[in-house]
Amino acid sequence: MTETPSESQDFEIIVTSEDREEFKRLDVFLTARVAQLSRSTIKRLFDAQDISSDTVELILNKMPPVGTVINIEVPPPIPSDLIPENIPLDIIFEDPHLIIINKPVGLVVHPAPGHYTGTLVNAVLFHCPDLKGIGAEKRPGIVHRLDMSTSGVMVVAKDQATHEGLVQLFSTHDITRRYEALLMGNPNGSSGTLQSTIGRHPTNRLKMMANVKVGKNAITQFKVLKRFESFTHVEFKLETGRTHQIRVHASQLMHCPVMCDPLYGSSANTKRLPEQIRQIVENYPHQMLHAKELGFVHPITKEKLHFTAPPPEIFQAVLQAL
Repeated sequence: MTETPSESQDFEIIVTSEDREEFKRLDVFLTARVAQLSRSTIKRLFDAQDISSDTVELILNKMPPVGTVINIEVPPPIPSDLIPENIPLDIIFEDPHLIIINKPVGLVVHPAPGHYTGTLVNAVLFHCPDLKGIGAEKRPGIVHRLDMSTSGVMVVAKDQATHEGLVQLFSTHDITRRYEALLMGNPNGSSGTLQSTIGRHPTNRLKMMANVKVGKNAITQFKVLKRFESFTHVEFKLETGRTHQIRVHASQLMHCPVMCDPLYGSSANTKRLPEQIRQIVENYPHQMLHAKELGFVHPITKEKLHFTAPPPEIFQAVLQAL
């Protein structure tokens, strides 16, 4: 077992032959080996991909082979008291059951290490004081999320029945999600399907990676909207919703990272930008990726809903300059 000097904790556990004889389930085994983690916490960490192995795909109800190295990353604790904050919201639609928001770049969706306040959850709690208790304790009302540096349309549930209905829609992929992005380079083909597994990067915990053995299946549809000399305006449609899915598929499968992506792009890519574009994006720390469309059947009213939102002004300025 190793502990990082920060508030988070990392555990490394190697499965022995004695472990295989004593335990039949991975979750029971990990609970026994790491006393401070309950079985429900193990399940939560597993679902968040914070429990992993570089050699085998882990399954909670099955013990892995002898010699398997299991890595557990326990994030720092999040304060339990969520504070409503009067943060302006760009509300597209609202009814008694849900609220549709155009999230700006730079806004974190829910409290997490390094961002305990000033999040979308804090803002929504101010707008909807009765939201506590809807869904997860630390993420009330949140059904899905966008990266901090990704803008666009999001839905937040205002009651438990709506939350459960929306979670079901996302899990069965009965929801339309379209994004637009500006990519560095020109991908092959005018449209197509990108498919891989996506899992945690083996050496950089901040990144995800395509085609890892123990990753989850990820499918993205793409369509070229317009090509420029060294850049492409592309529409993406998500069939699954993995962490950083579009950014990973663009950079690793299309070999065309999203413009200004600080994690999956590179400083060399930024230097390739024309001077006019560099002046627009100078000191802009966000990738050119926008969730432009969200469509689904309302879980309560059964009405077909469809929402769109334009990309941020800087995105539009870059596109105009191109």
